[in-house]
Parts: sequence; C-alpha cells; structure tokens
Amino acid sequence: MKGSNMKTIILYATKYGATAEIAKRIADRLEDATIHDLKQGSVPQLSEFECVIIGSSVYIGSFRKEAKAFIKQNADELCKKKLGLFISAMSELDDSEAFKANIPKEVLQEAFVTGDLGGVFDPKKGNCFERLIMKIVTKQSGYVNTINEEKIIKFTEAIKAQVKHQARSSQ
Repeated sequence: MKGSNMKTIILYATKYGATAEIAKRIADRLEDATIHDLKQGSVPQLSEFECVIIGSSVYIGSFRKEAKAFIKQNADELCKKKLGLFISAMSELDDSEAFKANIPKEVLQEAFVTGDLGGVFDPKKGNCFERLIMKIVTKQSGYVNTINEEKIIKFTEAIKAQVKHQARSSQ
C-alpha cells in the first residue's frame, strides 16, 4: 500500500472458487498485498505482516476446515495483528452469527472489519444435495452470483483506513 510500511496478507479457504475470486478482488484494490490459498501448503510467516485478512466460504453455517484450523492454531498471533475477516456465503442471514459460530471470541473481538461479501453457486459444480440446499436457500436452481462489489469496496476502504491510521500513529 503506497506510502505505508504495513504489509498485508490475504488468506482464504474456498470450495468452488468464489472466496478466491473475492480475495483477488480485495487484493486488486490494495497495493502489494500477498494472497494465499490455505489449501496450498505452508503459509508465509505471519510475523512478516502487520495486517491479516482471512476469508472463508460458509456452507451450512460452517467455515471451511482449513480456515477454522488456521485461525485456531494462530489465534494468539492473530490477536496481535490488524485483522479483517470476510465470508463468502449465499445466505441472507445475519453474517455476525457465522463469525460467532466459527471464530474464537478473542480473535473475533480483534477484527477491525468483518463482512459477508457474497458468493457464487454454480449447479454444475455442486452435488445433488448441494443443489437441493441452494434451491431451498436461494429459491433458485440455476447459476447464482451474489458477489457484492460495493461491499468489497467498503471492506477494502476499511483496510485502507487502518493503514492510514497506522501510518499517522507511527509518525
């Protein structure tokens, strides 16, 4: 991020790719952000980053196991960082419930921004059960894309505001 020493990493866990798409859109709006899929082996050392953004798809109220495990294993370190959390979900339910159900309380309290940034359901990628659930949840049986660019912009603006605040504090 121009004019800042705050290094940012965006970590995500996705099932079919919507969370990866959202993570890439966030990274595109930030300068020099590192992006990493939690399924792809070892994660860069968190000590190298001041800001950590974590995203997960949510399926029947649960984060991806990779995201939950990473957050649990790194809870102490995450509590020392500027932390942002996002979900990729198709439900119109209150996103705070998904965060409360999947993120340890002490970690969630440290997050300066959280948000449900939308999701994608492609029936060609889902199994029979998933297609049925999506038909019930979205009342649609075809391709559905609810990725919300406006919410992504607000989310990244909150990150940029933290960077500016950090830069002013360190002067």
